[in-house]
Amino acid sequence: MVILPPFQVEVGCGVSYEAGIPPLHRLHEIYRVNEIEDESLGKGTTFILAPGRDSFLQELLLNTEDKVLELAEMYQSCFNAEVTPALHALKRLETAGHMVGPFITNNFDALGARVGFREEFMRRYDQRIPPVTLHPEAKALVVIGLHADRRQVARRAREAGLRVFIVDPEGFPRPDGTWFEYPLEGPQDGDVVVRKTAATAIGELERLLEPGTDSE
Repeated sequence: MVILPPFQVEVGCGVSYEAGIPPLHRLHEIYRVNEIEDESLGKGTTFILAPGRDSFLQELLLNTEDKVLELAEMYQSCFNAEVTPALHALKRLETAGHMVGPFITNNFDALGARVGFREEFMRRYDQRIPPVTLHPEAKALVVIGLHADRRQVARRAREAGLRVFIVDPEGFPRPDGTWFEYPLEGPQDGDVVVRKTAATAIGELERLLEPGTDSE
């Protein structure tokens, strides 16, 4: 992954999943928002406003205690999460002048703030396309584990002349050990897709830009 610094970063679940926080797709499963093919989750269930057919409503009413614990799962994982090696490496790269801010994030876990970044949030429901601050010195945008709903940031980066690098293994392991494929929806011609985890890709980038560095 050859990136011409300085670069800016936009993060999604790529850095958070490595801290033990489930990807946002997990909320879709818990709330039965989309069609589910997994037998253990209730094959064919989906979110519908019809009490007789809405599996989420049935679970909440008939198995309340277990369902409430499941609803708290995402938030509990955020409180328990620790800053990951990838985030520490990014902070060191910022300190060395290779990375510029702000730290554009799609997450609500505050891991970026905890490592010392000035976070700029993308998940704004009062605006269809939230404004973003692209640093005037940035030559590239590194997008880590982010999918369709915030790809407008990458579009703006391309329009500003930045090269877009997307770090994403295009899937994640489920708790039972099976691999859940989650293909990217937004890459464009000219983008560089790095199909690696955040820890691996950012560790390699740090060693490339800062030879002799021992990544955590």
